[in-house]
Amino acid sequence: MKQKLNCVLIIDDDEPTNFFNQIIVEESGCTDRIMVAQSGQQALDYLTKSVEQEDQEGSTPCPALIFLDINMPAMNGWEFMDKYKELDKKHHGKIIMVMLTTSLFPEDLVKAKEMPEISGYEHKPLTSEKLDRILKKHFDNGDAYAEAV
Repeated sequence: MKQKLNCVLIIDDDEPTNFFNQIIVEESGCTDRIMVAQSGQQALDYLTKSVEQEDQEGSTPCPALIFLDINMPAMNGWEFMDKYKELDKKHHGKIIMVMLTTSLFPEDLVKAKEMPEISGYEHKPLTSEKLDRILKKHFDNGDAYAEAV
């Protein structure tokens, strides 16, 4: 039986990139709910709200998958991760966090691999093939965040 994710959250300050990423995720059919945060703070607010409304009808679903950009103004991806780690553990859930970046700095890849909260590191652009590989790696086992379609 094909499984769908509760929600995919895209955190990136670039509107054209977000538009493109939304299309890739929509076309995959992996979720009916795609949320976009154009800043790290907006994403933190969303994550906090998703847990607070978890049991309410019409709630803000906690994402099963997050794509996180590194290079953003005000709060970059690493600063977001620092704040994310400070959140109460109930706000973390079983989220698969994938860095999706244009960064070519080897230090960023090393840093991402050292963080247990980060499950993957991909270079932009997001493609159907990359998304499919991520979904197969992390969600083909009937993960608790997937729901029967």
